[in-house]
Amino acid sequence: MAERLPKPVSAALLLAAAAVAGLWLWVPREDGRRDADSKLGVIAHSGDALVPLPQVPRLPADKVALGKALFQDVRLSRDNTISCAGCHDLSSFGHDGRRGSVGVGGAEGSVNAPTVFNASLNFAQFWDGRAASLEDQAAGPVHNPLEMATDWAAVIGKLQADDAFRRDFLSAYPDGITAANLADAIATFERTLLTENAPFDRYLRGDPQAIDARAKLGYRRFRELGCVSCHQGVNIGGNMFQRFGVMADFFGERAPQRPAVAADLGRFNVTGQEVDRHVFKVPGLRNVAETAPYFHDGGVARLEDAVAIMGRYQLGRELSPDEIDSLVAFLKTLTGMPPASLKR
Repeated sequence: MAERLPKPVSAALLLAAAAVAGLWLWVPREDGRRDADSKLGVIAHSGDALVPLPQVPRLPADKVALGKALFQDVRLSRDNTISCAGCHDLSSFGHDGRRGSVGVGGAEGSVNAPTVFNASLNFAQFWDGRAASLEDQAAGPVHNPLEMATDWAAVIGKLQADDAFRRDFLSAYPDGITAANLADAIATFERTLLTENAPFDRYLRGDPQAIDARAKLGYRRFRELGCVSCHQGVNIGGNMFQRFGVMADFFGERAPQRPAVAADLGRFNVTGQEVDRHVFKVPGLRNVAETAPYFHDGGVARLEDAVAIMGRYQLGRELSPDEIDSLVAFLKTLTGMPPASLKR
């Protein structure tokens, strides 16, 4: 018999069930943020838990431009060698393709860097969900000794010495270069990083020819097998927490090949509660075919293997080669176009 889920995870599954039933989902505001009080809406696709990507929000062009510049500015790191784009490569679907990203002095991080594309659609940031917003997330790498290894005060000192940058910043932010404004500019830019026009989005919007028969079979299996209980909503994930190893002990069985590290504790590192041990934010699946390696530890290189692992440890079944092949065909239809803001 499967282990009974602890209350917080069960509650998350209830939320997923509500989404599958076609109840409430978050609807982004025009500024890209999410409003828990007044901006709720009903799924418009016949009770389907997956919905098309929204349009890129209308945001101040000057702040987007500043955020874009900051995202690629190595002055955000202690020794002027690492930028946000170093771990979230904007030319490679917003990630770096490494198991663990490399920071200042060659320090290697303990988790796989998630893609920054469509990250604004997540309900929390980082694998353990410790940041409630993109603004909160922006401060994390700056202060992390394994990443940029500095602090906002040192960053501000360097940026203040740049007359042109200081002038541009004052134009967008009357109080000038502050930690809050730096985080706001980066987050504003990141909210434009939506990968539109994926074949699956076109299919959801009514084009039956947008995906082929194999992908349609994979989509049906995705729902029938129960994958959609965790991977749903506009980002096809990213809106709940779940234990890695619901139906079997993933970390125990992985131990002979890769000993456990602190990052494997997941949300436990944030809350200290035993029920959160090995619990992680469910990743969004948009562009998943382009963002290997997979899982928080970057331990799986092939999408087919990742799908098989999900079947075994999350669904409690060994997926057949045909099931895996059709699921991968569906997942490949989730790849969208590069964000328009990168072309400007």
